[in-house]
Amino acid sequence: MQRSRGTRSARIAAASVACTAALTLSACSTGTLSNSPDSPFVLAGVTGIEQLGAVTGPDSPGKTDQYAVNGTDLGSMFNFDGKTWFVFGDTFGERDGVVGGGGSFWRSNTLGWTSDTDPSDGITIDGMIVDDVGLAKEIIPSKKVDNDEMTVIPTHGFAIGDTMYIHWMSVRHWGEPGEWEVNYSGLAKSTDKGQNWKVLDSPRWSGTGNFVQVAPAHVSDGGTDWIYFWGITHGRFSGVSLMKVEASKVESADAYQYFTGTNADGSPTWGSSETDARLVLDDTVGELSVVWNDYLHRWIMTYLKEGTGAVIREGITPWGPWGDPFTLVGATDVPGPYAPFMNANYAGDGGRTIYFGLSIWDPYNVFWYKAELTKSDQSARR
Repeated sequence: MQRSRGTRSARIAAASVACTAALTLSACSTGTLSNSPDSPFVLAGVTGIEQLGAVTGPDSPGKTDQYAVNGTDLGSMFNFDGKTWFVFGDTFGERDGVVGGGGSFWRSNTLGWTSDTDPSDGITIDGMIVDDVGLAKEIIPSKKVDNDEMTVIPTHGFAIGDTMYIHWMSVRHWGEPGEWEVNYSGLAKSTDKGQNWKVLDSPRWSGTGNFVQVAPAHVSDGGTDWIYFWGITHGRFSGVSLMKVEASKVESADAYQYFTGTNADGSPTWGSSETDARLVLDDTVGELSVVWNDYLHRWIMTYLKEGTGAVIREGITPWGPWGDPFTLVGATDVPGPYAPFMNANYAGDGGRTIYFGLSIWDPYNVFWYKAELTKSDQSARR
C-alpha cells in the first residue's frame, strides 16, 4: 500500500477497550448493538496527538530489520493466543535510500506479534513468522506479475476460536495515485498459530465491489458472536458498506448478509447478495479501522481521507449514523500518512486515550500514535 501507486509499481517491478488496568488482551473488544439510532453524537474532538515511536524498521524497539523488515506498511491488528498480531503489507529487506515502497527481498505480506500490553510508551514487536533462516516470510503467496497479480495485500486479520484469519486482496495493477486494479478479495486461515496459511477458495468478493478492503469486529447480538465487516472498494475514493456473518459460519459464502438499509424504526435490513450492499458512510475512505469505544459508548472509525489525512469519526450503530470527521494526523504533518489502524484493547483511561498505528510513506514504516478523545455534554445530535 502506498501514496503514489505508479511510482511503486516501477520500483517493485525493478525489484471493549481497556478491560483491565494492565490492558489484558482478551475477548473484551466485542462490540454491542445497544445504542438507538436516535442517540446524540458525543465526540467533540481530539487532542494530545503524539507520535510515540516506530513499530517497524531499524529504529523500532523491536529492531525488525533483524527479520529483514527494513521497510513495510499497514500493520492492522487483531488479538489471538494472548498476543496482538500485526499484519503487514509489501515488505522489503534492504532499502538503500529508497523513498516509499521498494527495495530488495520483496515479500507481499508478513506477520509479527507482540505481548506488549502497555501502549503508552510505544509498541515492541516481539517476533515474526519466519522462514528456516529466521527472516520474516511471505505468509500468503503472490505471483508478482504486473497486470496479472502484482501482489497480495492483507487488509485486516481476525480470530475465531483456535483459527486465525486474514482478509486479503489480489492486486492486478497499481494505477493512478489512490487507485488500483483488483482481481478479487478473499480469506486465508491458519490453525497452527500463524506458521502456515491456507488460502480459501470461498468466500470471494468482487475486485470492483465494496469489500475489497475490510475492517472486521466481533459483535454480540442475542448471545451470538457475529463478525461485522465494514468494507471499501479498490482504492481510497469510495464510501463504506457493511456485511456480517455468524462467526461459526465465516467460511460459508452463503451465510454472509449485506446491509441494505433501515426500517422506519431505524433497525437494519439485510440482503443475501454482495450487490445488495448500500453505503453506511459516504466519503472518500482508504484503509479503515473500526472498534467499539467504552468512553464514548460508540463505534469509532479511523481511515485515510485523501487530501485531509488520517481522520476519526463516531458511529451510533455499525450502520450509522456517523458523525463529523476529526483530523488525527494531517496530510502534510508527515510525509504521506495512511492506514491509521486501531486495536480495541489498546486504550487507556476507560477508552478516553486511544492508540493507533500509522504508515508513513517516507520512511515507509509503521509508527505508533496516541490521541485523547474529547466528549461533549450536549444532548442533541450535531
